[in-house]
Amino acid sequence: MKPVADYFKNSGLLHHALTHRSYCNEHPGEKSNERLEFLGDAVLSLIISRRLFDLFPDLPEGDLTLRRSHLVQTSTLARKSVLLRLDQLLLLSRGEEDSGGRKNTGLLANTFEAVLGAIYLDSGLETCREFLSEIFPDSEITSYRQTKDPKSLLQELAQDRDWGTPTYHTVSASGPDHAKKFVISVTINNHPEATGEGTSKQRAETAAASNALSRLFPDVSL
Repeated sequence: MKPVADYFKNSGLLHHALTHRSYCNEHPGEKSNERLEFLGDAVLSLIISRRLFDLFPDLPEGDLTLRRSHLVQTSTLARKSVLLRLDQLLLLSRGEEDSGGRKNTGLLANTFEAVLGAIYLDSGLETCREFLSEIFPDSEITSYRQTKDPKSLLQELAQDRDWGTPTYHTVSASGPDHAKKFVISVTINNHPEATGEGTSKQRAETAAASNALSRLFPDVSL
């Protein structure tokens, strides 16, 4: 697998894509990757949708949507970030670093999308297709099997241990309407267990559930 830097002609765009907003607080003049993340989310959806459309000519819209949701869910994108070593390249504040930001699934998923958005600006859609074809080979796309999403799995495991139903609370909502950023916390058995970030409440809740699963049930595979 090629290093992510090989997809860039402009190294400044890669630097921008790897810059978390916390880093900007300590380094005035730096720009966060949030706008690139917004763009990358759209590019990802378009390319994955087209590949599913071509690979499964007989599948109805609902099944295509399920497959796409599985491929672009927060936990999957976070794993792809680790595969690309983006977790090691991220530019974080000292506080975010100390709080485990390099292992935060929501943050890693957002970084993957920001990098994709930067590749699109740097080299166009065809290079994005090449990048995603390597990261998501056809064999992975066609081997999909429906599994529980992180929120459902966390609820099942928590209730199995008589911890009750996980509850989600909005910690913060920032940014303009077209590019909102939500931070959600999940509480289990009256104990806050994890937080997650996302461009919608649903994605932030999913990220929080993924982080809680990693913390409480490290042997469970999503």
